[in-house]
Amino acid sequence: MKKGRVDRILAKMKEQNMPQMIISDPVAIFYLTGHWIIPGERMLALILNVSGNHHMMINKLFPQQDDLGVDITYYDDIEDGVEIMTQFIEKDKTCGIDKTWPAHFLLRLQELGGAAKYVNGSPIVDKVRQIKDEEEKELMRISSRVNDQVMDELIPIAQTGISENELNKAVRKLYADYGCSDVSFDPITAYEKNAADPHHITDDTKGKRGDCVILDIGGKLNNYCSDMTRTIFLGEMSERAKEVYDVVREAQARGIAAAKPGNRMCDVDLACRDYITEKGFGEYFTHRTGHSIGIEDHEWGDVSSVNEAIIEVGQCFSIEPGIYLYDEGIGVRIEDLVIITEDGCEVLNSYTKEPIIVPFED
Repeated sequence: MKKGRVDRILAKMKEQNMPQMIISDPVAIFYLTGHWIIPGERMLALILNVSGNHHMMINKLFPQQDDLGVDITYYDDIEDGVEIMTQFIEKDKTCGIDKTWPAHFLLRLQELGGAAKYVNGSPIVDKVRQIKDEEEKELMRISSRVNDQVMDELIPIAQTGISENELNKAVRKLYADYGCSDVSFDPITAYEKNAADPHHITDDTKGKRGDCVILDIGGKLNNYCSDMTRTIFLGEMSERAKEVYDVVREAQARGIAAAKPGNRMCDVDLACRDYITEKGFGEYFTHRTGHSIGIEDHEWGDVSSVNEAIIEVGQCFSIEPGIYLYDEGIGVRIEDLVIITEDGCEVLNSYTKEPIIVPFED
């Protein structure tokens, strides 16, 4: 297992008087072992103990050829995996359970008297995962550099006015061409009024002259996600659209300036939100400013007006304010990822945020 990451979790467990924990989330298990195990409906469990007596339960359908650095007990489909697991759990002590373990496994463990008490262990794992180590930081940088390149190749395709669905397919092909295993999320490729729907589901709408186009894209490279949004304009940019764009760009710059250790997550959100409100568009900024990201596109810890958590060195999150004027057919969002440093933040995306008006012929 990855000792540094395991040790950080064990330290948090000790702080919270949690002597043992069952981790079942395949993403968390990959984070700790470097190996993906996707068990479907079958039980998968990594049991961590502050004493160091760790153990793993895996169905025989998923044999591991590599040494995961932890003792493994395999069980088959006709055995009661939870009952077998109880021998590795201290029955007189509290046991942390992660948020993804199916209830029927937990209920069976309770029936068997597996532990003295059960508590939610996920906040510990989520908090540790929130702070990226040096390996993760570099993987996030690499993934984001590829995202910049994909955006650069996507914009000339977008200016042809093809349908949103066709543009969406082009995004996926570009990521595959750059060696990504998948997209980080379903890309948002939206024209005109659809661009004013923050989570528009791509359809067959085609671009036309004067449209604003939101390109919210990300790819998964080496198991780490990228995520970036740029808004471009087909052929021309109205004065109203320019006004909105300039407000969003300045709001994002203020959010980036507020992203530093010691500030709160809500300070980043409010740096964006207060400026947008000051300019008269507050009611049209309808979502939080950002989200944590890493192995998953949306990880624990958001950038919202109600999150008062203190920002720490090593966090990685998006800063993506937007203004959406549906009746006017104007939607603008600008998004970058940042990693928190000792004195501020490192912006992972280098693609221009100057207004982009691409040539377009009807």
